[in-house]
Amino acid sequence: MSDAADLPDLDDATVLWSAGADERAGRPLLVMLHGYGADEHDLFGLAAFLPDQYVIAALRAPLAPPWPAPGYSWYPIEDIDGRDASGVTAAAERLLAWVEAHAPAPARVGLLGFSQGASVALQALRCAPDRFAFAVNLSGYVAPGALDHDEELAARRIPVFWGRGTRDDVIPPYLVAHTAQWLPDHADLSGRVYVGLTHSVSEQELDDVRTFLEKRLADPS
Repeated sequence: MSDAADLPDLDDATVLWSAGADERAGRPLLVMLHGYGADEHDLFGLAAFLPDQYVIAALRAPLAPPWPAPGYSWYPIEDIDGRDASGVTAAAERLLAWVEAHAPAPARVGLLGFSQGASVALQALRCAPDRFAFAVNLSGYVAPGALDHDEELAARRIPVFWGRGTRDDVIPPYLVAHTAQWLPDHADLSGRVYVGLTHSVSEQELDDVRTFLEKRLADPS
């Protein structure tokens, strides 16, 4: 089981940015968090299809999966079948440290994650509800267990988009059920269940994400 002390800091040298350092000031930041076995390039390809008002930063997870699995992970994969969410929380804390270093308050920051990355994004919202404007949960889940700021998150009603497919057999059904029960009570939830979609992102889902992000540009700061 990983805790925050076990995880290395996120590597700045691997971050993919959609804009140079001299083009980021005053623009909202969208942080992308890839899924298990992928890397920072995986979601960055979506940047061209999202509103260009955002500066996008695609991060690389800090752990290498056991050989011969490729890519990187935010927490050990066995955590998905357990109810101990300490690995997800540790990854969220590393994400928070990166955000504080690169987009300190009052910078406007949103999160977009897929699978493991989505779970880390939601956990980061729970750890620091005052630091994020919204989150996009693509095929991810809310980690079981209570956190100290859950009541604050529920009061803030931060916008969250949740997209998942009817043929996604990666996320265990009990975690889908937990997320479906938990998110409406703790966020301003929107989203869609996509018929026939597996553990992936469809063109229709990407269109919905773009619409969600466009609406967030009009939200009060």
